[in-house]
Amino acid sequence: MNYPNMERLIEIISILRGENGCSWDREQTHSSLRRNMLEEAYETVDAIDDNDSKHLQEELGDVLLQVVLHSQIAKEENRFNIEDVAKGISDKLIHRHPHVFGNIKVNSTDEILDNWEELKKEEKPHRTSVMDGISKAQSALMSAQKISKKAVKVGFEWPDEDSLFNCVLSEIEEFKTAKTPEEKEEELGDILFAVVNLARWNKIDAEQALLKANKKFVKRFRSMEEAARKNLEHLTLEEWDELWKLAKNKTKNP
Repeated sequence: MNYPNMERLIEIISILRGENGCSWDREQTHSSLRRNMLEEAYETVDAIDDNDSKHLQEELGDVLLQVVLHSQIAKEENRFNIEDVAKGISDKLIHRHPHVFGNIKVNSTDEILDNWEELKKEEKPHRTSVMDGISKAQSALMSAQKISKKAVKVGFEWPDEDSLFNCVLSEIEEFKTAKTPEEKEEELGDILFAVVNLARWNKIDAEQALLKANKKFVKRFRSMEEAARKNLEHLTLEEWDELWKLAKNKTKNP
């Protein structure tokens, strides 16, 4: 199987990082490119959410650029190269899919996921805590979801949804009685973590739910701006409320 454009991309990055290449590319390090990797990943997710194939193709190319660039930097440091990256993920996929590449029989997707977790444990014997392996760089909501799921896998779970509701309400009450800014911050964190668990209980991705809520708010706020007959700064509370109701009805029934 031949992939000439992949080989061309690797060669281009090598030239850009070379002696007669681009000074900006040559200056980059893993650390300096950290933000770029995050931004390209989020822009790719935006393209997925927008169901825009052309945009998705472009953004996947930008993510691939980051992978090849990081691999080239590592190659120059004699640490690893793009071939090592490809081999590592290929070996991992084969190892974690024994029901496809081996003789393991499974009867459901749940069994596949259970096997996946067990195989991960075999690959990473240095992880001694259930909480090991949680990314420090991902968003707080995503991290909270992963922490919650890890705890549940070993049996640390609320008995029912009502107890979770009570937990959320209890955390809100504790926030109300908090005195210092530090106490309020701590209690607010507890509220958010409890809400993430409520989302998980209902099989809702809290990160996606908040992203959608953000987009909905921005859309409604733009609608309010369009409908306002004077500067927003001069609106009364009653006018704000009326504009919000109009925007809410407009975005619900475009």
